Amino acid sequence: MMYNGRQFRTGSPPLIIDRHISWEILRPFSMGLGLLVLIFIGFSAASQLSAAAQGQLDMSTAFKLIGLNTLITLEILLPSALFFSVLAAIGRLYRDAEMTAYYAAGVSRARVLESVLKLSLAISLVTGFISIEGRPWAFRTSYALEAEAEARFDLRQMATGEFVNLDGSDFVFIAGGVDPEQGLHRDVFLRKKHPKQRRTEIIVAETATLPTLNPDLATQATFYNGYNYLLDDAKRQDVTLKFGELVIHLPNEEAQARYRRKAESTLSLGRSDQPRDIAEYQWRMTTPLATVLLALIAVPLARSAPRESRFRNFFIALAVYVGLFSMTSVIRTWIEQEKLSAVPGMWTAYIIETLLLVILVVQPRLWRR
Repeated sequence: MMYNGRQFRTGSPPLIIDRHISWEILRPFSMGLGLLVLIFIGFSAASQLSAAAQGQLDMSTAFKLIGLNTLITLEILLPSALFFSVLAAIGRLYRDAEMTAYYAAGVSRARVLESVLKLSLAISLVTGFISIEGRPWAFRTSYALEAEAEARFDLRQMATGEFVNLDGSDFVFIAGGVDPEQGLHRDVFLRKKHPKQRRTEIIVAETATLPTLNPDLATQATFYNGYNYLLDDAKRQDVTLKFGELVIHLPNEEAQARYRRKAESTLSLGRSDQPRDIAEYQWRMTTPLATVLLALIAVPLARSAPRESRFRNFFIALAVYVGLFSMTSVIRTWIEQEKLSAVPGMWTAYIIETLLLVILVVQPRLWRR
């Protein structure tokens, strides 16, 4: 049987069907994923290169962080790109009546679902590896790079006229100008919070010499001709000190490795009994399943009559996509807050998604010839 230049036969080799449907999906998938990655890289680059311009990072570290952040976001981009690619590809086959030709040739709807399932399983392996191994590694590496940048922050190379926050030290610094020859910053403002004492310290000076923050060396900054204000957050008593020279010690401790569950190994999370660790662990382990279910749900959502507008189905699918991701996020939050036990835990979301898939497949009004 010939239809639109394509030949379909009852009992067509499964490989031909799989190849055709997979190719139709992979074309928009590769283009869509590439576009999403480029957009994310653009946003990430704007943030990291801005930090590099202020002297907080060197360019090499900035580019490494951009790459690591891109790897992290692939955990979400891959399932999302696959969902909309299946929606676009199967929808086009319906609109161009190629699905009608498939059915006339004896290819069942279950066979179409099987082809999508095979492709989604392959992509879910990549998504699962990123979620279970790649994403935690990327977080660990990025945290280490950021900690090193914080510990070796060269105050003398900071851009002037911009507020700079020295992470981990509660210092906020700005200088109106810099004298490279004398190594001085001019018109200096420095603020430090003292939460335990409920006070805020502010230093305003004509000039200051600022060192490189190095964890292996004692560091101090010297301010000349200015005022030191100690403000009481409770508005009881403020202190003002005028000085000709003031020396303050800056933090020089080795950057401490803080426990961050996003960077923790999946094996360690699996052994934990903390609700937040359990939620993170189950999120990682169920990401491959989410990839497969989203792709399969997109198949019945893509159904349309030949020459029918694609926008109606797209908006319905978009609403389903947003609803499913919102539901997953809510269930994860409930686990973290101990409102939902570890069993069924995140599996609750995927049980609901599986039921939705079954309803879409068997519902005659939504899934009929």
